[in-house]
Amino acid sequence: MLPKKVIENKHAGSFSRRQQLFFKYTYFVLIDLTVLNLLNQYWDYVFIQSFVISLMTALLLQVLLQATLVIEHRVANYFKKMSGIKARVLRVLSTWVILFVSKLVILQAINFSFGNSVLFKGPIHGLFAFIVVVIAIIVAEQVMSWIYRSLAT
Repeated sequence: MLPKKVIENKHAGSFSRRQQLFFKYTYFVLIDLTVLNLLNQYWDYVFIQSFVISLMTALLLQVLLQATLVIEHRVANYFKKMSGIKARVLRVLSTWVILFVSKLVILQAINFSFGNSVLFKGPIHGLFAFIVVVIAIIVAEQVMSWIYRSLAT
């Protein structure tokens, strides 16, 4: 996570927290866009009608994935305040439910927003393909973040 203070760099200048967040989420949307378009081009289970639709899909995906993480963290923090095995089990169970159900909600949001312009095909009415897309996006974001952080040393 980016520090809350303004980062100063004599070569690049200073960046406010809002600028840092803008850069971070623009970067993630571009990663999502790349993954979506690669899968669209090379995997028959993903169909996206045009580049503009894939850009809008990447934006929607990023917003909804970030919202899911906010919800998941709030629920996890609620259970972290409690002690005992029951709280731990409920924390794990709630996390799994939130992460799984959110994929169904996101898939429906994409279907509602773009109709037949974005299709995920294959097993379980395209749910398998969609989950593969989300996993590929998360892996790509994590790899790129790791590379970015490693360049600082």
